[in-house]
Amino acid sequence: MSSDPLGVAVAQFAPIADTAANLRAIDELAGGAAARGAAVVLFPEYASYFVDPFDDSLAAHAQDIDGPFTTALREIAARHGVVVVAGLVEHGTDGRVRNAVVAVDGARILAVSRKLHLYDAFGQRESDWVEPGIIDEPETFELGGIRFALMTCYDLRFPEVARVLADTGAHVVLTAAEWVRGPLKEHAWRTLLHARAIENTLYVAGADHPPPLGVGASLVVDPQGVELAGIGTGTDVAVAFVDADVVDRVRRVNPALALRRFRVVPR
Repeated sequence: MSSDPLGVAVAQFAPIADTAANLRAIDELAGGAAARGAAVVLFPEYASYFVDPFDDSLAAHAQDIDGPFTTALREIAARHGVVVVAGLVEHGTDGRVRNAVVAVDGARILAVSRKLHLYDAFGQRESDWVEPGIIDEPETFELGGIRFALMTCYDLRFPEVARVLADTGAHVVLTAAEWVRGPLKEHAWRTLLHARAIENTLYVAGADHPPPLGVGASLVVDPQGVELAGIGTGTDVAVAFVDADVVDRVRRVNPALALRRFRVVPR
């Protein structure tokens, strides 16, 4: 079934250790994205609360998935007539928190994803503070005949994650990130977003924190690896239009998913 193109925005900002201030920034950016034609607005990882380096305040500011932060996101979504997707510090079970991403419209929670691969790399130890998500069937949501799936930051480095999301029938993978700056990190961020799009013949959007902590460079890539819209290093939104018919057309020409001989098996 054909669908009309749908506006997807990546919203780049730097969350801080102040949830109310973060919500004000989300509201402003969501309004700007809606004015540019966006129906879905993707915000970064840890959009509800972020402190660097991590400390005990992370757990102190964790919330339930259906807590006040998500309620406020639903109000923002309703006010601007969009779906809002944003990172949330969720209550955990063992003294740590969960790194979640929640998608909402004005009425309800549409999908939730919890980070599977924790950032225990490049001298960081996210697992000291965060527990990994369990391996389960991914949650997706549909809007205007287009299916969206969710992914978080370091999961981008594991092609199996995006492949499992492609198997849900997703046309678009939304990646919330805090892609820590460092040597070659912007190159890796851009390359991996393009690679996940090309190898799965779908759209990939990534929203990051801007410098000095993130690399910025939030962008939307199409199923052939063409960058449709992007942001530099500032606080801003960029909007691209995604189309399920484009995904179908690319897959007719390059049926790589149908031709593969391997499946992803949980470890």
